[in-house]
Amino acid sequence: MRIPPRVGSTPARRSDLERLEGLARVWEELLPIPLVGRRIGLDALVGLVPGIGDVASALVAAWALVVGARLRAPGSVMGRMLLNIVIDTVVGSIPLLGDIFDIGWRAQRRNLVLLERWVDHPAGVQRRSTGLLLGLAAVLVATVVGALWLAFTALTLLFRLG
Repeated sequence: MRIPPRVGSTPARRSDLERLEGLARVWEELLPIPLVGRRIGLDALVGLVPGIGDVASALVAAWALVVGARLRAPGSVMGRMLLNIVIDTVVGSIPLLGDIFDIGWRAQRRNLVLLERWVDHPAGVQRRSTGLLLGLAAVLVATVVGALWLAFTALTLLFRLG
């Protein structure tokens, strides 16, 4: 893997990504699931413990943010990594569904791949990450505005009827 000069090509930077790779492998791909063709790691096993497992998973996944900060990844890439962790934590906390979700949604692997792509193509990854976060923010704002409009309309109808 090539680390651009502005990121720094020190062995410590490379070793951060290599350690993140090892963590992703153990956390998400340690054991094969017979007949399914997928692998699970400690994330899926720890996630079976209600409450504690999801918090532990989020804390382990946060290591990717530390690596991103060490590599001086831009805010948009860091935000996208955080989004991966939040999705994993929130959906993973739903009983049973979250455990199944953990098998498919691999936040550690996603964040590792995102950092590796950013190292290889910083401008493109930063642009896509910014676009994704802005699009998500627009959807969130539209949802809040729509919910407020709906509540206002419902209240207005209730007062007219009463």
